[in-house]
Amino acid sequence: MNNYKNLFKLVLGCLFLPLVCYAQQEEPHQKHSLFNPVPRALMREMETDRPDVTESPYTVDAGHFQYETDIVRLIKEKSDVQKTSTLLINQANLKIGITGSTAIQIGFQTYGRQKDTDLRSGSVTMSDGIGDVTLRIKQNLIGNDHGKFALAVLPYVKFPSSKYDEESRFEGGLIVPMSYQLPGDWKLGVQVEIDRLKDLDQEAMHTEFLQTLTISHPLSKGIDAIAETYYTYDFKAHQFSNFFNAAIQMEVARDFKLDAGINYGIQHDAAKHYFIGASYRL
Repeated sequence: MNNYKNLFKLVLGCLFLPLVCYAQQEEPHQKHSLFNPVPRALMREMETDRPDVTESPYTVDAGHFQYETDIVRLIKEKSDVQKTSTLLINQANLKIGITGSTAIQIGFQTYGRQKDTDLRSGSVTMSDGIGDVTLRIKQNLIGNDHGKFALAVLPYVKFPSSKYDEESRFEGGLIVPMSYQLPGDWKLGVQVEIDRLKDLDQEAMHTEFLQTLTISHPLSKGIDAIAETYYTYDFKAHQFSNFFNAAIQMEVARDFKLDAGINYGIQHDAAKHYFIGASYRL
């Protein structure tokens, strides 16, 4: 019961924090809003929260929409007692620009298929269906429209609507992404994150800390290479998991990008992700 109380407090704090930050900030494009869109000629360069784990601190321009998705994602996970293989189709994130520095994001999974193998008995269970729904609010605090440094807060709540994962639970957290423009077209990204998550092999919850470091650079016009490392720390299990990620993102046309990559857990029980994705802005 205390775990759910703590999660409820975290959810409330996550939802109201951006409103407090917004009240303390002067909007660079205050005249623009969801119902008074930024003219296309004045829109910022398209920034995406994918394909790396490090989120972008930049928001979608007011009055515009951005759709980002894992077209296909395969996830391999293994604990001491269970092995899980998950296939996700269209794990999407719909982003809506509300003001010059605030955006709402709605995440959903069109289809998921999960295979669980009990390593003790060898029994296998399969399930499939729609996935969870996630509500996120991104509030940029610094550098949305100018400067080399940008910072945002991104609280989120995940609602357990999944049909393929019957053990899905309410989860939530707070993400703080940062970005810095380096000389020579290099870009550095850093993110810290605190989450309240369900345990992999039981219904109990745990608190987890995540920190990332990512660097990107154009390979050629319209093609960026991204390398990233990050770790998570499970406060309950007192366990670190380390990851190395690599991805390529290609601008196919204006406001349309494709990407592909891997998120590879170094430890044997850390998740391995393989994905192909896309992003489109209206």
